[in-house]
Amino acid sequence: MDETPRTHPHGKHRERVRNLFLQSGLDGFSEHNVLELLLFYTIPQGDTNVTAHNLIDAFGSLQGVLDAPVEELKKVKGVGEYTAVFLSILPQLAKRYLAGKAPDRVSMTDRETLTQYVRSLFVGMKTENIFLLSFDNSGQLNHTVRLFEGGVKQIRMDNRRIMEAALRSDAVYAVLAHNHPGGVAVPSVADASATRDVANLLASVGIHLENHLIVAGDDCFSMADSPRYATIFV
Repeated sequence: MDETPRTHPHGKHRERVRNLFLQSGLDGFSEHNVLELLLFYTIPQGDTNVTAHNLIDAFGSLQGVLDAPVEELKKVKGVGEYTAVFLSILPQLAKRYLAGKAPDRVSMTDRETLTQYVRSLFVGMKTENIFLLSFDNSGQLNHTVRLFEGGVKQIRMDNRRIMEAALRSDAVYAVLAHNHPGGVAVPSVADASATRDVANLLASVGIHLENHLIVAGDDCFSMADSPRYATIFV
């Protein structure tokens, strides 16, 4: 049975919105319309359009809403705990979905596949995280480990952890990946310095750092492909 009877004042509107989604997907939906549709399934009755606008006003964007903590979401008029938890689940669900679609074999030389895989690592992450991807002699990914949560400054504080992660996976090549949550996919001075440190550290045990990928939203910056930073990876 439909959760909202058609006799309800908003029933026909909900039906129109659902039918529009079924016909054309989300391409024609604004951000608040996407939220409105999602809220149909946690708020059985009432005008979810108003609540969707309240959420966008509070957090600035759909991404901001989905990244917001449960307690902050609950402060928005019209949002209860059930709805807040539901919205918080969605980024983690997307991460699981993308991980499931990732190819079984990720090649260091296939930039498109590698970028897709790296992006999937950061879905739903609200803090800066750093991953080390290890590749075998044929350039195939054989291990991924999260090194740090909290930024590149920690790299200089724990060279041992970086070395152990690379050696444990029998890496011949390595790629660093980290995110700039809420920022832009452009290396900072600290990013460049930390990358150089890791390249030198790994080179001391015969492992070549091939690249450092920086993710911000849908953007991914390849330091190895930038003339400004390419010399780090020579």
